[in-house]
Amino acid sequence: MSHNAIYTDLSGYYDLMCADIDYQAQSECVQRIHQLFGNGGKRHLDLACGTGPHVRHFLDAGFQSSGLDINQPMLDLAQQRCPEATFSQQDMCGFSTTQPLDLVTCFLYSTHYSGSVERLRACIASVHAALADGGVFCFNAVDKSQIDNSSFVSHSAHQDGAAFRFSSGWYYPGEGEQQRLRLRIERTDGSGTQLWKDEHPMVAVTFGELVELLEPYFEVQLLEHDYQRLSAWDGASGNVLVVGVKRDLG
Repeated sequence: MSHNAIYTDLSGYYDLMCADIDYQAQSECVQRIHQLFGNGGKRHLDLACGTGPHVRHFLDAGFQSSGLDINQPMLDLAQQRCPEATFSQQDMCGFSTTQPLDLVTCFLYSTHYSGSVERLRACIASVHAALADGGVFCFNAVDKSQIDNSSFVSHSAHQDGAAFRFSSGWYYPGEGEQQRLRLRIERTDGSGTQLWKDEHPMVAVTFGELVELLEPYFEVQLLEHDYQRLSAWDGASGNVLVVGVKRDLG
C-alpha cells in the first residue's frame, strides 16, 4: 500500500482516527502565537489540512482560512465541513497561492511528510514565498534523536456499529534522514475484524538541523509542545512548536 493510499481509502474514517485530538485547543494556541509574533493579518493557509477541522476553527475565529492537501477525498470532506473556505489539491513542497498570506500552519507533525531534507527545504521556501511581510509559519516537529521506537499511542472509537482501534508510533533506524510513521487500524463488526497496516516515510531531522534549514528564511523560535501554555522550549523534550517569522530576503 502506498504511503498516501491509506488516507485516501479510509478518508471517511480519518476524523474517527483523530477523535482524541483537541483541534480547538491547537487552533487557539496558534492564534495566540500569531497575535504575539505575527503581522495582525487574517489570511491563513493550513498545509496538509486533511478534512479541515483546523480550518473550521480558524474560520470561526474570523480568519480568511484556506486549506491544502495532496489527497482529494480529504479535501472533499473538508469542503463539506467548511463550505466558505477555499481548498486546493497541491503538494506542500511546491505550492502556489493567489494572494499573500499572513499565517501558514501545519499541524499533526505533517511537515515530516516532506519525506526528505531536500523536499522539506522546498516546503520551507514555498511557505516563505507565500507569506506577506511579517507573516508567520507555525508547525510542530519531532527530533529524530529522541524517538523511542517502542512507543505507540492508541485509542478506540465506534462508528456505524463497528469498533475501531487506532495505533501509531514513530520509528527511526538510528541514522539517515528518514523515519517512519507506523499506523495500525482495526475495524471489528458482526462479520469479523479487518486490519490495515501502513508505514509512512517521513523526513527525520534534529531540532538543530531543522533550525538550520529554517533560518535563511525565518526568525525562529522553538516553544514547548504545550497547546495550553506558551513557553520557550526547555531543550530536553523531543517535540516542539516551531514559530518562524518571515525574513526579508531582498
